[in-house]
Amino acid sequence: MSDALTADAVWLGLDLGTQSARCVAVDGTGQLLAAASRPLTSHRDGRQHEQRPEEWWSALSAACREALDGIDPSRVRGLALDGTSGTILLADDGGTPLTPGLMYDDGRAAEEAEAVNEAGGAVWQELGYRSMQPSWALPKLLWLLRQDPGLGERARLLHQPDLITWRLTGRQVPSDASHALKTGYQLVEERWPSAELARLGVPERVLPQVVRPGTVLGTVCAAAAEATGVPEGTAIVAGMTDGCAAQIGAGALTPGAWNSVLGTTLVLKGVSPHLIRDPHGVVYCHRGPDGTWLPGGASSSGAGVLARHFTPENGDDLDALTAQAVREGRDWDAVTYPLVSAGGERFPFRAPDAEPFTLGDVSTRARQFHAYLLGVACVERLCFDYLDHLGAPIDGPLTFTGGGARNAYWSQLRADLLGRPVHLPEQAEGALGMAVLAATSGGVTLQEAAAAMVRTGAPVTPDPARTARLLPAYLRFLDELPAVAGSTRPWPTTPAGGPHSDRLHPRTPRRDRVARREPLRRAHRRGADRPR
Repeated sequence: MSDALTADAVWLGLDLGTQSARCVAVDGTGQLLAAASRPLTSHRDGRQHEQRPEEWWSALSAACREALDGIDPSRVRGLALDGTSGTILLADDGGTPLTPGLMYDDGRAAEEAEAVNEAGGAVWQELGYRSMQPSWALPKLLWLLRQDPGLGERARLLHQPDLITWRLTGRQVPSDASHALKTGYQLVEERWPSAELARLGVPERVLPQVVRPGTVLGTVCAAAAEATGVPEGTAIVAGMTDGCAAQIGAGALTPGAWNSVLGTTLVLKGVSPHLIRDPHGVVYCHRGPDGTWLPGGASSSGAGVLARHFTPENGDDLDALTAQAVREGRDWDAVTYPLVSAGGERFPFRAPDAEPFTLGDVSTRARQFHAYLLGVACVERLCFDYLDHLGAPIDGPLTFTGGGARNAYWSQLRADLLGRPVHLPEQAEGALGMAVLAATSGGVTLQEAAAAMVRTGAPVTPDPARTARLLPAYLRFLDELPAVAGSTRPWPTTPAGGPHSDRLHPRTPRRDRVARREPLRRAHRRGADRPR
């Protein structure tokens, strides 16, 4: 019998985020033994967002050495790694980077995205997301190849984790299908769409082999062991993107379950027994290690706006602002659309030219702060309204993770606006999810590993009275969004649009709920391309 889920086994989860590289060491019962991180630096300029790939390796190596200090090497069994979705670079045949890392929200490849969608539209339609955005990996790959046509003869595409797994094993190993999704990997047939890529001029030699998440890629080599402190011979397991990693870390693995990750941006990941197809192309599905579909989307809105607009240099103290919101903000209803980056919005609608706006009284610094908190909550609720409208199951357990979930007031505000209970896992994060996935190399299923290693925290229960008070602010927010989303309004015109609206929006009057729901159902039966 496997001892993978005992206290003696240690599993490592490695996470490459936007702002830091992190390593956690977790035993088979879910006990966090150690954690360490190192900062990462970005260069942003308009739609450009780059990082230095060598910094990923140096920062992650340092984090691993610190986390493993004092842990018996003989206990370490395996590791898995996540990265930001759509982040890529080109490297030479020896794994040396030839380009910067183009990050998940780099939006320079607009012209290339048009070419990608013309060449591969039928494939993207089959995979459910219909079209690719400029920030996706395939348009950015095409952009890189066009900058230097000679690269196609000497370069290899690496997704962000691929550089690390190459360094860990000492050789190039396959990418995982999760990170390859935004490069156009055909998840249904599990192959590269070679004809479409050839039409785009992408050489076959550039593309890596791809395997399912959870596949053992190899073991840590001697040179990597010396650099990282991870014992030589440790199993390396193919990981998933950061949003999927956080979903595993939250234990959201059954149909209808959702994890909402509030970090720099807002990412929603759920589970469906069937592929969800989005006519507007903002929701896309990963394939889970167990064959389920993992629908979700990554917004360009999120907690990153707080770091940008509320700084110590301006005399701001986030704890003090939160405390003031607790005392005075229960009836505040001003809302700010919380865009983080200059590349427009990606989810729950696509609007490359979207810009922030504010509605209501923000006459004090605390009110401004609260307007951003409520703005993120409004985006989150619209995400769920839209997912419900597409037919995604949303009636399972909901968890909040990410840095934003550590603010208790904000979590309560979000639960109140959603009108549904939420759980805050004790240690949920992408790195933990990767430790759980790594444990599957010990002969257990992902569900068995999550049941043993993910610890569910106390629930956050919504206040029905506050849900009702917040609804008008949400409706005003929806009314203003067409100005930034363009003429096409790809979300339900009013909330409570789908079959699970009783659970998601418990305060909506029944007669209005029915009136709103039926036209949307008719649109689904017609196979309509846009909600009516």
